Amino acid sequence: MTRTLVIVGNGMVGHRVVQALRDRDVTGAWRVVILAEESHPAYDRVALSSYVDSWCPEALRLPGAEFTEDETVELRLGDPVTDVDPAARTVTTSSGVVRSYDALVLATGSRPFVPPVPGHDLAGCHVYRTIDDLDGIRAAARHADDGVVVGGGLLGLEAANALRQLGVRPHVVELAPRLMPLQVDEGGGAVLRGRIERLGVTVHTGVATQEVAGSADGTVTGVRLSDGSRIDTPLVVFAAGVRPRDDLARRVGLAVGERGGVAVDANCRTSEPSIFAVGECASAAGRVYGLVGPGYAMAEVVVDQLLGGAAELGAADTSTKLKLLGVDVASFGDAHAQSPGALAVVHHDPVAGTYKKLVVSDDATTVLGGMLVGDAGAYGLLRPLVGAALPATPDQLLAPEGGGGPVGPAALPDSAQVCSCHAVTKGALNAAIDDGCADVPALKSCTRAGSGCGSCVPMLKRMLAARGVEQSRALCEHFEHTRAELFEIVRSTGLRTFSDLIARHGRGRGCDVCKPVAASILASLGGGHVLDGEQAGLQDTNDRYLANIQRNGTYSVVPRIPGGEITPDRLLLIAQVAQDFGLYTKITGAQRIDLLGATVDQLPRIWRRLVEAGFESGHAYGKALRAVKSCVGSTWCRFGVQDSVSLAVDLELRYRGLRAPHKIKAGVSGCARECAEARGKDVGVIATDSGWNLYVGGNGGFTPRHAELLVTDVDTDTLVRLIDRFLMFYVRTADRLQRTAAWIEAMEGGLDHLRAVIVDDSLGICADLEAAMAAHVTDYVDEWRGVLDDPEKLARFSSFVNAPGTPDPSISFREERGQRVPVLLGVPEVKSR
Repeated sequence: MTRTLVIVGNGMVGHRVVQALRDRDVTGAWRVVILAEESHPAYDRVALSSYVDSWCPEALRLPGAEFTEDETVELRLGDPVTDVDPAARTVTTSSGVVRSYDALVLATGSRPFVPPVPGHDLAGCHVYRTIDDLDGIRAAARHADDGVVVGGGLLGLEAANALRQLGVRPHVVELAPRLMPLQVDEGGGAVLRGRIERLGVTVHTGVATQEVAGSADGTVTGVRLSDGSRIDTPLVVFAAGVRPRDDLARRVGLAVGERGGVAVDANCRTSEPSIFAVGECASAAGRVYGLVGPGYAMAEVVVDQLLGGAAELGAADTSTKLKLLGVDVASFGDAHAQSPGALAVVHHDPVAGTYKKLVVSDDATTVLGGMLVGDAGAYGLLRPLVGAALPATPDQLLAPEGGGGPVGPAALPDSAQVCSCHAVTKGALNAAIDDGCADVPALKSCTRAGSGCGSCVPMLKRMLAARGVEQSRALCEHFEHTRAELFEIVRSTGLRTFSDLIARHGRGRGCDVCKPVAASILASLGGGHVLDGEQAGLQDTNDRYLANIQRNGTYSVVPRIPGGEITPDRLLLIAQVAQDFGLYTKITGAQRIDLLGATVDQLPRIWRRLVEAGFESGHAYGKALRAVKSCVGSTWCRFGVQDSVSLAVDLELRYRGLRAPHKIKAGVSGCARECAEARGKDVGVIATDSGWNLYVGGNGGFTPRHAELLVTDVDTDTLVRLIDRFLMFYVRTADRLQRTAAWIEAMEGGLDHLRAVIVDDSLGICADLEAAMAAHVTDYVDEWRGVLDDPEKLARFSSFVNAPGTPDPSISFREERGQRVPVLLGVPEVKSR
């Protein structure tokens, strides 16, 4: 006989109960009734801040949350349960609906904690918890320049980021002496604070919110702090923590924990055996967990109990890995070294803005915990090592990804828990790999590892590689194709939007990996201006504003100066623009002039002056051709044998705006003395007495490489034809963010194969490559001018959406060597001689 399970609440953990039961109830023993308070189907509350990007609730919706095709599940939204009768085993909703149950799961979650300060209930005060909360904050932000977030923990920093994205200057007020006091220590908190303040967030720590001041009509006018200061604002967001929603349980008479929460045993049963509690409303062993991982573990225990199992709740893994305002923060195990005799090894790099701490036992043999701020690359290895023997020195372990040395998956014991969301061990994963799981999706399906928060996915890939399993080159989990395959799909089908591409050839909503790649491919194939329609939402930060963002929140403007050649009149114009807008000017090693310190609202005005004088975007912000560097060549130099300047100008104008998997740099030297350093470029040309030598695949950066000689003594027409082929072949076939050097190195046959393809036309594609480049040259349009000619695009360039033209007062400057340089909060001033 089919029994009925009623679930009160439709959050992430309640949804996990339904998913797990539907997956494992092969006999159909249970039907499920979900009674939800919110009007939205279950959504990813952990990713709530991303709602600000699209304002589309569906983008957050959890897979299968509607249950439209599952006749065994009834979902009732917007009708919360108001009463439970354990004796009759019924629940009643606010609309009067009564449902009987054989088992009941309380998944009511938590409510925001609002400190009982005077004025906390004034109009203009909000909490940060649900989609509806964010809708309210969005409406209030239209009338606010500054906003105050009460609480400097995880929720508080997410709320501050949301305000920042809404064009409001955030102030974060935290009672503790540092941000995120539960996750990081004093050193980690200092690094976190410094990086966040550089983004324009004002941080107040060690002070309490004393009063929310209001006007006669009951609206917020400001916040008074315990240090006597006042912040004028019409907008206050309380994000000072949560409290378990146990009010329904209390009315029913269920036992509750000493610090709140529905008391549950190891089977997640309450004091009434037919009622379970999971997630943030449950108190297990006297503790309420505000993390999704322990909640998912509770969900699995409940489902096992419902199906006749004997699963019990073990020790909860409270490890967290987050990205807050673009800053990595992770903690695991005994992060604060509270165990008797615990020792802490700390690596602090104030220049890089990173803080890494590993906590070990008093005999330095066992990993106890740790924390990472600014760079969480080692998290995948370190978290599973908690409780295990040190496999290497702490220095090796704290290096990113183990420093590339002997420390890797092999260092983990089989009992190490790789996936904390689903308690999946290394042994279980290796068994799944041995049984035929050959990629990450297969491991997710078989073990559920990686299907929770996703922080263990890099380790899954490393484990597959360590077991000798050839890895898929799929771009990301949303596309099974490589970047090169996606390029061919777009080219052959004529698709012009990401929506069409993912609908026909991918799955899901896309991510920050595949969206910029698709944007680059569409731009390479003439998909219109990069800020047209949905294209704008696909771009990386710099491409969204056609400028490079700098560390103090300002932008750089880099006009194209082909070949480094410029007339005195144009040079004077650049100087005048820099002077009028108070910009810092710098001549770079790439023969460009950088104008730094422009605010976002100044960008179009600066561009207009430059464009009217004949300048255009130098694409310093894009994965595109940056510049073609040159010496003065045979025109001026007594050693020059060819006109390097003319060729550099021609090449830069030919390939300007060419979008690619990574940035492209080129150089032309007029003789073998190599003053343009052409052999350090993706495309390097060196003059000879008989013509030109062409070098390819050089680059600077972290791993500098010399370019390799492709052909010698070719004439100019042949040279340009070969560069056309080389660049277009690279654009079509390279992987995401792969420089030309790495592309050639990874190519089977290397340089010899490349030479056969683009010189000897071994694949018969050279005519097509040349035609594609010719189309690019013909269709090129300056991206700056494209914004200036479009009022809709121009509207994007405002520091504050609710006050166009208002400068950002959080940005300030000081003078150094006769120019303005940024004042960076938390960074000591270095006096120049």
